[in-house]
Amino acid sequence: MTPIRINRRRLLAGLGGGVWLLGSRGIFAELLLTPAQALGPFYPEQLPLDQDNDLLSVGDQPTQARGIVVQLHGQILDARGKPLKGALVEIWQVDANGIYLHRLGGDRARRDPNFQGYGRFETASDGRYRFRTLRPVPYPGRTPHIHVAVTLPGQPRFTTQCYIRGEPLNQRDGVLNAIREPRLRERLIVPFVPVAGARAGEQVARFDIVLGITPAS
Repeated sequence: MTPIRINRRRLLAGLGGGVWLLGSRGIFAELLLTPAQALGPFYPEQLPLDQDNDLLSVGDQPTQARGIVVQLHGQILDARGKPLKGALVEIWQVDANGIYLHRLGGDRARRDPNFQGYGRFETASDGRYRFRTLRPVPYPGRTPHIHVAVTLPGQPRFTTQCYIRGEPLNQRDGVLNAIREPRLRERLIVPFVPVAGARAGEQVARFDIVLGITPAS
């Protein structure tokens, strides 16, 4: 099967405006809530000084992190499909060597110092977020994944994980398959699509998160 390729210019235009649709249904159709998953043992013990949404460089260092670049983006929505403003979105993941920022998250000597390992983004009125990060890699016992947390004012932190569609290790991952309902499990698995004309196999992935809240009007 020929892989789907997305033109970079069209992608950036899409990120900048318009109403996103979920599958073949509009955002105000009945939505499945995004399943929660545990925070996990490797959330950073101490957040890095650089906490922006570009995880591929640290501070003013000129060298970019090793690995396949991914533009991860999406919308944070409430139970009615309306975008949520002021949501703090956090992501954290392993580097290209399978090492977390956390001191117990792998061999410190092998960690890529040019990978930030953690980032955050606050949504505006459109509920959208975006990160520049790496395509995740597996490490012992886990399929590739990106941890995602969402915190809204006055609400507890919601945590989940984003997985790669078509990754064979998904079938054996205990954390992912602890979600018994197939429709819910599929909410966490998204395509990582090549960006046409991009260097070094850059990809894009869209991961929308639907929270089971209905804020007061």
